[in-house]
Amino acid sequence: MSLLLDTPAPTPQDLTGRTVVVLHAHPDDEAIFTGATIRRLADHGARVVLVTATAGELGTPRIRLDGRQVGDVRRAELERSAELLGVSRLVLLGRRDSGLAGWESGQHPAALVRADLPAIANTVAALVEAEQAEAVVGYDADGIYGHPDHVAVHLLARHAAGLAGVTSYDATVDREHLHFAGAHVLDDAAKPVGRPTYGRVTAEISVALAATPYELSVKRAALLAHASQIGPEALDDRFQETYELEWYLRRGPAAVLDELGNAHAVA
Repeated sequence: MSLLLDTPAPTPQDLTGRTVVVLHAHPDDEAIFTGATIRRLADHGARVVLVTATAGELGTPRIRLDGRQVGDVRRAELERSAELLGVSRLVLLGRRDSGLAGWESGQHPAALVRADLPAIANTVAALVEAEQAEAVVGYDADGIYGHPDHVAVHLLARHAAGLAGVTSYDATVDREHLHFAGAHVLDDAAKPVGRPTYGRVTAEISVALAATPYELSVKRAALLAHASQIGPEALDDRFQETYELEWYLRRGPAAVLDELGNAHAVA
């Protein structure tokens, strides 16, 4: 936490009264893919509603749980990360982690991939309307790296945005950039799903955001809040090169993410 206190926050332009709904599949996804974006929105006065579909029950813990359930630990980590990122409201959809394609866990009746996705999309759309949000953030059509729950979240976000009549942003990663950056946590995550490459090429990306030093420090702290999944060794001395940029594909007219100051200033 000292890193956050020692680093000055940016001076934001006023986005008071504007709201974004951000959907993610598992705890830690919010920090990995959208941490700097959420922090910037919050610092600019926007209201960020974070919707997380599952508790990530199938994540392999890297710490001793001392009798606690993985899902309980990861929910607590999510709450801490959301606090660091400045999330105004955290909504848990209560579905179960589906695991990877072909796993028996995907047959569990509570698994996200077994859910009535149109019904959940209606629920999310109602949330968007109640919050008077102007945009919904989800994942690209591949769920960035092919995880079934990420693909489900893409469908949820896209359908909910359509029902609510708002712009949607698909979080992705720039595979060309990451080819030259340091190791990314997705490198290992993509192997079990058989993805030698993931994300999009630079030319496909609509919006890119480059974190300030302050935002990057918050993002790192939020990542480390997920101690059951991510350790300091995963965030090496090339952390800035790997994680300072966040990327989006936009569906619909330009909205608030396009106004964050440096959306088109990076290649």
